[in-house]
Amino acid sequence: MSRTMITATTDIFPLAQTFTISRGSKTEARVLTVRVLGHGAMGRGECVPYARYCESLESVAAQIAGLPADLSRAALQALLPPGAARNAVDCALWDCEAKLLGRAAWQIAGLGAPEPLVTAYTLSLGAPEAMRQAAAAAAHRPILKIKLGTPDDMARLEAVRAGAPRARIIVDANEGWTPEIYADLAPHLQRLGVVLVEQPLPADADGMLAEIARPVPVCADESCHDRASLAGLRGKYDLVNIKLDKTGGLTEAFAMRDAARAMGFGVMVGCMVGSSLAMAPAHLVAQGATMVDLDGPLLLRNDRDHGLRYDGSVVYPPRPELWG
Repeated sequence: MSRTMITATTDIFPLAQTFTISRGSKTEARVLTVRVLGHGAMGRGECVPYARYCESLESVAAQIAGLPADLSRAALQALLPPGAARNAVDCALWDCEAKLLGRAAWQIAGLGAPEPLVTAYTLSLGAPEAMRQAAAAAAHRPILKIKLGTPDDMARLEAVRAGAPRARIIVDANEGWTPEIYADLAPHLQRLGVVLVEQPLPADADGMLAEIARPVPVCADESCHDRASLAGLRGKYDLVNIKLDKTGGLTEAFAMRDAARAMGFGVMVGCMVGSSLAMAPAHLVAQGATMVDLDGPLLLRNDRDHGLRYDGSVVYPPRPELWG
């Protein structure tokens, strides 16, 4: 499929409340919206440039502006590296193709019709009492993901469990722990009903995960980008977190999901803080995943028009008006 025009614009979505992780806080989601116009059909994609990977709205827009006039999904994989720029364009090309053909993206991909999914709901990092209150307010949700990553996380864990005694808990340290902190916390994770630990150690210093006990499954996030990352994760991680902004789009995400499963990894499908347009293609990858974390729109004050339908923690497939 060729395209005649591609545009990239910045959209800003204020958050419902300040969102904090171990690297800092944010009050809004700044995303890049890509539109691909080809043969009278217009497709859209969204990405969230991430400073952790040396990306900015400006650098990603420059990558997209340098693309050639006629572009296929296959050609795109070689023209841009994995990352936010390729993701937005790839997803826009999928959407454009679906609209040109009058078929859903899942049909083009040769998949079955997508089913609703249960997503985790994320609580940002805060003081223990604030996190207890946030957990209590979200205690009706079956899976809570809590942002940690400091030397003083034990009190936060206890507080969240007190606030939501029945919820399954995912802990995301965002590379914030040392091997010593992780080893100290590990026995308590089981006691407090934690079902998954996400990226406890820095990506460039995670070798210790192959040498110390992992009483709770550990999921790679910052250590894991695309299929090329998988071989180096063996023995250290039990699951991999597939995010389209890391894989560089839906095309690679499908391939990575299949490769990860073939290598024995469980699959988590996650997201940056973005709108329903970013979650829509990820919803296809998340079909059958071990864990789903596609709660970005739930953290926004307002979503896009025709946004995904959320019924509590159940997220439904996208409508064609949104994507795919």
